[in-house]
Amino acid sequence: MSNAADLTADLDALVADAAERLADARDLDSLAALDAEFLGKKSAVTAAKKQLGGLDPDDRKAAGQAINAARTSLEAAIAAARERLAAGARAAQHEAERLDLSEKLGEIRRGSLHLNTQARDRLEDVFVGMGFTIAEGPEVETAWYNFEALNIPEWHPARGSFDTIFVNLGEPEEVMLRSHTSPVQIRTMENQEPPIYIVAPGRTFRTDTADATHLPAFNQIEGLVVDRGITLGDLSGTMDEFVRAFFGGEVKTRLRPSYFPFTEPSAEFDISRPDGSWLELGGCGMVHPNVLRNCGIDPEEWQGFAFGFGIDRLAVMRYELDDIRELVNNDVRFLRQF
Repeated sequence: MSNAADLTADLDALVADAAERLADARDLDSLAALDAEFLGKKSAVTAAKKQLGGLDPDDRKAAGQAINAARTSLEAAIAAARERLAAGARAAQHEAERLDLSEKLGEIRRGSLHLNTQARDRLEDVFVGMGFTIAEGPEVETAWYNFEALNIPEWHPARGSFDTIFVNLGEPEEVMLRSHTSPVQIRTMENQEPPIYIVAPGRTFRTDTADATHLPAFNQIEGLVVDRGITLGDLSGTMDEFVRAFFGGEVKTRLRPSYFPFTEPSAEFDISRPDGSWLELGGCGMVHPNVLRNCGIDPEEWQGFAFGFGIDRLAVMRYELDDIRELVNNDVRFLRQF
C-alpha cells in the first residue's frame, strides 16, 4: 500500500499533467471531459481519497492535506481554462457578428405608391386647390343611399342583380356594395347645410367581368357642388379647369347630352386625344331637383352640379397603359416603372 509520500508524489504529478493538458484544451467540450477525468467519480483524486482509510494516522493526515491541495489546484486550473475558452468563444462570436459601419452598401431600391394611389392623390390635390373638400363614406350601403335618394327608380337596370353586388346581412332592407360613390353625396347633403363643395374618392363594386377596360372592383371620384345661382356654365368651367390642371393645357374638353336619373340636364364628359379623336372620361350634370328634395334641400333656393370619373381609367390615360388589368396584376416589373 502506498504511503503519504508516494501519494503526494502521484498527486503532484497529476496536477502537473493536468496543467499541460488543460493548456492544450481548444473548446469547452474537451474541457468538460478533462474536468470529469481529473475530478470526477473515477478520477485519481477520488481513488486517492479511498486509500486514506488504509494509511497510518500520521500518514493519513499528510495524505489528506495533499489530496485537498491537489483538488484545489485542479479546480483553479480548470476554472482558469474555462474562463480562457469562454473569452475566446465570445471573441469569436463578436468577430462573426461584427458590423463594418464603413462598408458601402449597394443601391437600395425604394418602394413607391401604386398608380391608383398616385392618381387619387393627384386628383385630390387638384380639387382641393380648386376649393373642394374631401368626403368619404361606407363601402356597404343601403338601397336608399345607393339608389332611391338618387332618383333611381326600381325598374332601372342598375338595381338588378346582374349589375349590383347585393349583401345578405339579414337586414329588412336591401344592402349592397356601393356601385358608385354617389351615396357620399347624399350623406353629405343630409348632414351639411349648403353651400357644399366636395369630392368623394373611393372603391366601388359592380358585377363587371374584368377585361382591358373594366374591373369588378374599381376606384371612382365624384364631385358635388350645391350653392345659390349654380349653372351648367359653372360645371363646364370646373371640368375645363380640372382637365387643365390634371392633364395639361393642350387637352380640350366637351360635353355631350346624355341621361342619368340623378342629374337634369345630364352630359357625358369627353377629353381630346393627341390624334384629334375624343375619349369619354365620365358623366356629369345638374343635380336633379328630386335628389335635392330627398336630402331636405329646397331646389328653388339651391342649385348644384355633380360629376364622376373612374380613377383607374384616369391612371390608364395619364400613363398611356393598354390594359386596365395591369393595375391589379401586382407585377413588380410593371409597377417599378412608375
